[in-house]
Amino acid sequence: MALSCSRLCSHLSLMRLGGFGTSRITHGVYSPDLSCQSKLYLCRHYTSSKVRRGIIGRYVTPRLQWANAKYEGFLKKQFPRFYVLHHTLVEGFKLLFQDARDVRWIKIKMAVHGVKFQDLPYRDMEKLRQFRRDVIKAIPLMVISIPPFANYLAFILMYFFPRQLLIPHFWTPRQQVEFRRVYHSARARHYQPVLKELQHKSQQVQNSPLRGRLKDLCAKVQSGSNPQASEILAVRSLFSEAPLSIRTMSVDHKRRISTLLFLTPRLPGFLIDWRLRSHALELLQLDRALSRLDPHQLSDSELKQACYLRGISSDALDVNQCQEWLSKWLQVSSSLKESEVSLLLHCIAFLSANYPKAPSRH
Repeated sequence: MALSCSRLCSHLSLMRLGGFGTSRITHGVYSPDLSCQSKLYLCRHYTSSKVRRGIIGRYVTPRLQWANAKYEGFLKKQFPRFYVLHHTLVEGFKLLFQDARDVRWIKIKMAVHGVKFQDLPYRDMEKLRQFRRDVIKAIPLMVISIPPFANYLAFILMYFFPRQLLIPHFWTPRQQVEFRRVYHSARARHYQPVLKELQHKSQQVQNSPLRGRLKDLCAKVQSGSNPQASEILAVRSLFSEAPLSIRTMSVDHKRRISTLLFLTPRLPGFLIDWRLRSHALELLQLDRALSRLDPHQLSDSELKQACYLRGISSDALDVNQCQEWLSKWLQVSSSLKESEVSLLLHCIAFLSANYPKAPSRH
């Protein structure tokens, strides 16, 4: 009896629980002389777990799916507006959890292989950047939901203030287009003030030829023309020193630049300085990763998102226009050093203020 028990359990352990045995052998603590009681316990434990999983997969899960489908059908028929909100939230949580899993694997890959952020592929780098911003935005709503019954208040706030409180995962397709337009309009209002401030600061430049080129560049954009990449790169050296580097710009100018990156300007000056430099370097690293990938490999949605991040309202553009604009942006960005990232921030105004309303003038 003992022999048959040992043989049965050994077969089950090797055939069905191979991963467990392999793990023990790998760590050097596997012993073939386990008692019959221990083997019976393992067989009973894993067999019953598998049976339980089989019951849930066969009976419980289909019934839950059926009940959820009936509930969504009822909402769609009786409360169509609430159904849209409910469906958006459900799908949003699925996307958020998927992003969390993707970020987790990216972090594991970075830790295991010693990969630094600037060496990641473009899509992994963009995933980390966007997920971090989404989590930071979601923190206030999570804090509000902590007290008992406060989740009802959070739900009401989500319904009436989706743009301010919710991340894009929980926006409807219509809201995504509408909210991007709102955000871009707020950003575009600062293009001309940034250019005027830059033109004013150009008077402090000691180098006469470069001062003249910078004034001409600002005047060209203010007149409604789109500059060439060569015209922007001609003044690149001015943005690594006073008065146009990030550290030496006035606080008011830094606040205007912050709005171009969707950063809050209502912070102390030293925090604005740190955030601007951090986001500028991150954007430069993204551009370098995108250049390694080749922008033509991006999907249409990825292409439009890349253009929107860098300062242009991509919803109103077709794919060819997005590729044309992004190509010019990368032509400038790929030539910049880290000490010249201030110019990269001003390129948001240089390249986006008039595109595609006006043709490029040589």
